[in-house]
Amino acid sequence: MDESAIRVAVSTVIVALRPHPDTGAPALWMPLVRRTAEPYEGSWALPGGWVRPDEGLEDSAAARLRETTNVQPRYLEQLYAFGDVDRSPTRVVSIVYWALVRPDEASVVPDDWNVRWFLADEHPPLAFDHDHIAEYALWRLRNKMSYSRIAQAFLGDRFTLAELRAVYEAVLGRPLDPANFRRQVAQSDAVIATDETTSGDRHRPARLYRSNPDLAYADNGPLRQGTTTENQTRPQNR
Repeated sequence: MDESAIRVAVSTVIVALRPHPDTGAPALWMPLVRRTAEPYEGSWALPGGWVRPDEGLEDSAAARLRETTNVQPRYLEQLYAFGDVDRSPTRVVSIVYWALVRPDEASVVPDDWNVRWFLADEHPPLAFDHDHIAEYALWRLRNKMSYSRIAQAFLGDRFTLAELRAVYEAVLGRPLDPANFRRQVAQSDAVIATDETTSGDRHRPARLYRSNPDLAYADNGPLRQGTTTENQTRPQNR
């Protein structure tokens, strides 16, 4: 291979809500894969791989996720392109995606020698520039919480307002006042109340809500790429 050639790869930051090992409260986790070859053999890295000649970028990201983690996310968004000259021994540009996954999607990820879940803010040092990529992805996620409906990407088809608030608290890292949160949700059109309620626990039944199918999780202007369930548009930000 021509050493001056530029190769294109995809990497994905997978983020899910799982219980914190100490408190049991929802916390941000991400699975990492262990590298089995040099460079950085034995180190943890973001899942990814090469873009094949017959693949589009999003198709490649989705395929590499299936191959490395079994995840088939409903929400897959292009995050950024990383292409510093010295980021790899060979010239590689990585198109980075993030996948915000629901509990049922997260449950298929293996947790073994090759793939392991880590708290998003407490992961070990990563190969290449993946520490920087993961840090950027979390920064973007926390910023988008204030102006988009992206929190709903972590939840199932039906959810309570308490579950939605727990997503915000886990991502932002701070508690929110329940009454103020409920009022803000009521003033928006992001979620729609259903006639269903929770059942089967000790607490008073709570109203179940669903995402507004007419709204994307994140606004994308005139750009559009594919759809997720419930007609949620997959945005492709720069």
